[in-house]
This record gives sequence, structure tokens and C-alpha cells, in this order.
Amino acid sequence: MSPEELVEIEAIKVLKHRYMRGVDLKDWDLVESCFTDDARARYGGVPDLDGRDAVLAFLRDSLSDEGFVTSHCVSQPEIELLGPDRARGTWLLRDVVIVPAAQLTLRGAAFYDDEYRRVDGRWLLSSTGYRRVYEEVESRRPEPDLRLTATWFGGATGPGAAGSGA
Repeated sequence: MSPEELVEIEAIKVLKHRYMRGVDLKDWDLVESCFTDDARARYGGVPDLDGRDAVLAFLRDSLSDEGFVTSHCVSQPEIELLGPDRARGTWLLRDVVIVPAAQLTLRGAAFYDDEYRRVDGRWLLSSTGYRRVYEEVESRRPEPDLRLTATWFGGATGPGAAGSGA
């Protein structure tokens, strides 16, 4: 791999981390700046989203409630350059979603599959989506209640199995 290719891969890593930071901070302008106009997204349990506006509307509607606190951490990137302006990547996601009003915490892991396109010299997400490895929901009430709600291997296993996320 050439030094130039490593620079391009690093730029894609920065893009993905910027997207995750934007989601967690609910900085929708930052999130918007990460996508191509014709971007697609497939978030577990949600109909496919076509176009940057649809992706942003979904994220705003799903996560804008001030009661939601999220932490999305991505790691283990496997990035393949497909040409001077195209790439794809796979990332491990570990996320936590706290919903105080519902007194619950959702934790999970998934693998993101992304496609990237360079537009005007900048790498952008042209497609993103994930498939859950697992998701569990835990009550924040005094009575313990921890439920595994989705797995890669067995599908939904309980209430709320559709998944959540970004």
C-alpha cells in the first residue's frame, strides 16, 4: 500500500468519526456535511432511506428528543479503495442509548457497511448501514430487567427488537 493510499484511508476514518460525533452531539449540520446528496442508509429495523434529506430527517426525528443520550463508538475499520474516488469500509459499532423518560438503556454491537465517494476533493458517505450482532435493553428502574432483544444469529428475541441507531 502506498503512502498516498494510506492518506486517503485516514481521511475516510476521520469522516466516519466525524459522523459519529455529529450524531452523538446532535450536530445535524455536521452530520449533513458527511453525506453525498444521493446517500442511502439502512439502519436496523428501519425502512431504507434514500437521499441525504431522508437520512437526516430520520436521524433528527429518532434522536432529537433531548431525553436521548447516545454514544456510538466505531473501531476496527477495514477500508478498501476501489478507485481514485470510490471506497468501501466495514466498521465495528458499539453503542449505548439512554432514554431517561422510558427508564431504559439500550446497548449493542453491529457491523457497519459503508460506501464512500470523493466529491470536490472530500470523502463523503454515499451509503451506510449496519446489521446488529446483538442488542440488549436494560431497565433503569429499581427492579432488574435485562433483555437481549436482537442478535445476528437469531433475530429478534423480545420486545423492541427492531433496533435503534444511527
